[in-house]
Amino acid sequence: MRMRKARRDMRAPTPAIGHTGLVRRQSTDSGVVLSTLGSFIWSIADQLRGPYRPNQYGNVILPLTILRRLDCILEPDRDSVRELATRFDNPNRLKVEVKKATGRSFYNTSNFSLANLLTDADGLADNLNDYIDRFSPDIDVFEYFDFKKEILALEKAELLREVIKSFATVDLHPEVVSNSDMGDAFEYIIRKFNEAANETSGDHYTPRDAIKLLVDLLFAEDNEGLSAEGIVRTLYDPTAGTGGMLSLAEEHLLAYNPDAKLTLYGQEYNPQSYAICKSDLIAKGHDATNVAFGNTLTEDAFKGKHFDFCMSNPPFPGQLACCALGCGCANDRVLADVEARSVAA
Repeated sequence: MRMRKARRDMRAPTPAIGHTGLVRRQSTDSGVVLSTLGSFIWSIADQLRGPYRPNQYGNVILPLTILRRLDCILEPDRDSVRELATRFDNPNRLKVEVKKATGRSFYNTSNFSLANLLTDADGLADNLNDYIDRFSPDIDVFEYFDFKKEILALEKAELLREVIKSFATVDLHPEVVSNSDMGDAFEYIIRKFNEAANETSGDHYTPRDAIKLLVDLLFAEDNEGLSAEGIVRTLYDPTAGTGGMLSLAEEHLLAYNPDAKLTLYGQEYNPQSYAICKSDLIAKGHDATNVAFGNTLTEDAFKGKHFDFCMSNPPFPGQLACCALGCGCANDRVLADVEARSVAA
């Protein structure tokens, strides 16, 4: 579709973050956005060197990044939510009351935060587990990260206090770090994690250029509607992976029409990919309940629900769209085999 020129954000340059003096976003000549905040957060992984291998850093850095983001969001009205928790035992009722009081759909009823966790050195691991356990049921990402295992490992390696202390110094509140900037930082961390783990492209993410082409094709038929002021649309990815396709689709639409709102939905059956996807969307301010865990083919979490758009890169080896470059990859060999059979017939 023909993309109109997006309106530029003319705000003053982003201020420094906390004591780190970091600028959150930096554009290169190629137009690629680098996240110096993401780079700083990833640098905390240097403290893990030794007990952890580089391909394991993400197991600690990813959940702690989302924990700190949520920690900062919860801080201003933490006491009022604790008071509500003493009055309403039912989680569903408590969620309604918290929504009325704070405007948020999630909460935490623990007496701990990243700040006061550090005041009890001997009970740090137990208190951190308590903090994680007392999130509202829709914040289940720490379970799928298997983060409690990492807490034990960090404590055994005598690294837990230092890592928590490092994250506690970074202010990730949305008024300091916007959803867009947080998304850039989180995307950077995910990319570094995939690089360190030497993941195969396509297993957990799809190349950005391929997604942009898919989005252009997907939105082409709704060009006029998507240009309207305040337009609202829904997008569903039944094989969401780490959420890259959903996030880039939203970014692409907002570049076309900054007034648009794209509500994102997804389902993923790999536990860590699900946790990363959900964490990424939470970090950007999306509803946590819109991302579901499970096999879409056998446990459709959104059965009967209708969406404006659907896009997917199914994780079936040898069945993805081939680039037709004759590169010798699995997809190319499958295509050649199909063609050979056709000729023989």
